This record gives sequence, structure tokens and C-alpha cells, in this order.
Amino acid sequence: MLQLTIAFWSSVCREAKSILRKAEGSAILEFAIALPLLVVFVVGIYDFSGALNEKQKIEQSAQEGAIVAAAQPTSDLSTGNPDSLQAVVAAVLNSLTGSGVLAPGNQCKLQGSPQQTALTWTYTFSGCSSDPNDFLTIIINRGWLSGPSTGLPQQTSAVGTMVTVSYPYHWRFNSVIQLLFPGPSSYASFLTLTESAIVHNQM
Repeated sequence: MLQLTIAFWSSVCREAKSILRKAEGSAILEFAIALPLLVVFVVGIYDFSGALNEKQKIEQSAQEGAIVAAAQPTSDLSTGNPDSLQAVVAAVLNSLTGSGVLAPGNQCKLQGSPQQTALTWTYTFSGCSSDPNDFLTIIINRGWLSGPSTGLPQQTSAVGTMVTVSYPYHWRFNSVIQLLFPGPSSYASFLTLTESAIVHNQM
């Protein structure tokens, strides 16, 4: 009887060990499968929050530029690169640097003369980051007109300044996908963030 009891408990222990080994193995397998997906989710959340944060900073720089532009005179707009607009560009660059979008001591350089179309000037800068393909674009429209589309009556119009700022945001998500699934990727490596702000001219 004692031998039967010992044999029974021995078989129970063997079965229990076998079940535990299977459970541990399945847990490790599940973790190995879930870990890459978890990394993708964490990096994706971090990346999209970073893009949203940079979008807000670019929007703030456009607002600051528009506020400065609205207070500038319009008497020098006949020149190719008006002094009044250089103050606007400086305000946008200082805002982007102060908020961390551009690195302190960046080497932003204006690419040639600004392009002018009527009362709109386009400034394009390179060298703002370590990537030579990154370009910062600042568009200043000193002749923005309000009208029915802006909610004002047909007979009412106001002249304002619209400042538009564009700058690329580089995705980290693309690099993670390449680590998990090597080969050609259909994901874009960067996204150009563009924000605009409008303020009525004061002068």
C-alpha cells in the first residue's frame, strides 16, 4: 500500500513538473511574440506625441511672427527684402530656437533672395539641422484680405498678415519598423509640418 502511494505521488509530481515546464515555455513564447509589438506601440506613442508637440511649437512661432509683422510699416514693401520682414523672420527663428525645434547655435542660412509674388515673400533656409535635406520655409503674406469666407460681411474687409511656417519632423517609428522587419519600407521618414497664423495689420 505504501509503495502504491509513493508511486502515485511520484507520478503526480512528474505530471506537475511537466505542466509547469509547458507553462513557463508558453509564457516565454508569448513574451517573445508580444515584445516587438509592445516596442512598436511605445515608440509610436512617443513619436506621434513628439510630432504633435513640434506642430504646436511651429504654430506658436507663426503666431509670434504674425504679431510682429502686423505692427511693421508697409512703406518699404517695394524692396526685394524689406527690413520690416526681416524682423518677422528673426521673430520666427528666435521662437523656433527658444522652443527647441531648432538647436541653439543652429546654422540656418537663407537660400538666395526671398521669392516675392505680389505682397507675399517666401524665405527658405537650409542648414538648420544636421540633415542637409531639411529646409525651413517662412511665407509672409502682407496683403491677406478677410471676406465672406472668414465670417465677415461681404462689404466688410480687413487687411492682415498671414505667416506660414513649414519644417520637417523626422519619424523614429520608421527606424523601429526597419529593425523588426528589415527591407524596403513604405513608411515616410519625415513629415513636413505646416502652420499658419493671421493678425490684422495695425499700420
